Amino acid sequence: MKKPLPDVRPNTWEFLRDPMIAPTGFREYDARWQYPEAINLPGMTALGFGLGTQMQRRGIEPVIAVGNDYRDYSVAIKMALIVGLMKAGIHVKDIGPALSPMAYFAQFHLNAPAVAMVTASHNPNGWTGVKMGFEKPLTHGPDEMAELRDIVLNGDFDAHDGGKHEIVDGVREAYIDDLVGDFKMSRKLKVVCATGNGTAAAFAPEIFERMGVEVVDSHNRLDYTFPNYNPNPEAMEMLHDMSASVKASGADLALGFDGDGDRCGVVDDEGEEIFADKVGVIMAKDLGKIYPNATFVADVKSTGLYAADPDLLATGAKTDYWKTGHSHMKRRVHELGALAGFEKSGHYFLAGPIGRGYDCGMRVAVEICKMLDRNPDMKMSDMRKALPKTWSTPTMSPYASDTEKYDILDRLVAKLAAKHEAGDTFAGRAIKEVVTVNGARVILDNGSWGLVRASSNTPNLVVVIESNDSEDEMRQIFAEIDAVIRTEPGVGDYDQTI
Repeated sequence: MKKPLPDVRPNTWEFLRDPMIAPTGFREYDARWQYPEAINLPGMTALGFGLGTQMQRRGIEPVIAVGNDYRDYSVAIKMALIVGLMKAGIHVKDIGPALSPMAYFAQFHLNAPAVAMVTASHNPNGWTGVKMGFEKPLTHGPDEMAELRDIVLNGDFDAHDGGKHEIVDGVREAYIDDLVGDFKMSRKLKVVCATGNGTAAAFAPEIFERMGVEVVDSHNRLDYTFPNYNPNPEAMEMLHDMSASVKASGADLALGFDGDGDRCGVVDDEGEEIFADKVGVIMAKDLGKIYPNATFVADVKSTGLYAADPDLLATGAKTDYWKTGHSHMKRRVHELGALAGFEKSGHYFLAGPIGRGYDCGMRVAVEICKMLDRNPDMKMSDMRKALPKTWSTPTMSPYASDTEKYDILDRLVAKLAAKHEAGDTFAGRAIKEVVTVNGARVILDNGSWGLVRASSNTPNLVVVIESNDSEDEMRQIFAEIDAVIRTEPGVGDYDQTI
């Protein structure tokens, strides 16, 4: 197969013949491109050929579970990927339309050593990509992605005989059985189920009904044009819509899912949007009573309450703050033998004996329902109010091109570290430390903090602020962080702000 080209003009003979892959699509732990501007179908075949080559060279049994999300172009992209895998001699077990966590489950259910899920995740239509992994429940991290990128972009493929395409039925039903089992609610629970017309619409309502939960429908008709909003429970547009549905229906809470179902967003009975890191603290407090002295992992965008909430600390829990990103978090949970990992973006990694260690929005929804069942006298708002009060921003993402964002971030980290070393203040408070495990998390002397990092899967920086003191302090910290960011001319507008 030809070495892929970085750019081929659409609507040309070459575009239909030659593989084209923009190198920037190989990210820290996902492969993600705009289609067809940055990758074409022959390019996707090259990606599959490279992934199969990587499997063969690593001595992995040549069997892979492959699925696709519910977008009109995902089947074509999946089939192009499968052609490449077969060229490398891989036996493909095609599970059909799926959620990403259903594909991860298929690795266990089918005893497949590898997985590849064709999905744009929460990105809007026009994007595609592949989430992949070899060692269940882990997915490719930076080392594996760099190796795959070099194989593909250099055209360094190994052809093998024995490639096979097998369509496998029944995985969806087995996945739902694995999630729910024979559990039934003992209290009445009314839940707004919000899927934004995405893939989760084919799963979530059935899962709730099977548990005995009353479902309030919110955009649960499958429609890959996403006529209401892009399914992304980190976006305020979706959360506000979920809140309105709770208030209109009198539901006990709303649970919303992204385009490939590996993330979950929560709105409580008062219509309050609870960011996922706070939901994680609520869940950790409840799980800590059942599993004392547990270890949890939180990403660097998450609230400082994991290290400060007295009720959580009373269970003997310890929390490790780690790099943002589903592959980083899965790996860290696995390495530490943690009970669970929590990411502000809505990825939850519930490990044994609760889950299998991969991020699954459906598993989170089931466990939240179980948590409320264990606490029949408490509403979701009661659990929120039991947390120490903090003021935090949503995740805010100013534009920075994929080719420049990491260099920009390096300079921003240096500028923020220099402020700390010079004894400068933020929002009138001393800077206690600047944590640089993933970007720069500027921590003040009262525990309030502001973070800037590079997005791993879109051309953006990421900014999050939390104050332990007041909304005013939160806004001041944001102004201080933003003033430093604005020293970089390569940074553009925010997608949302406070």
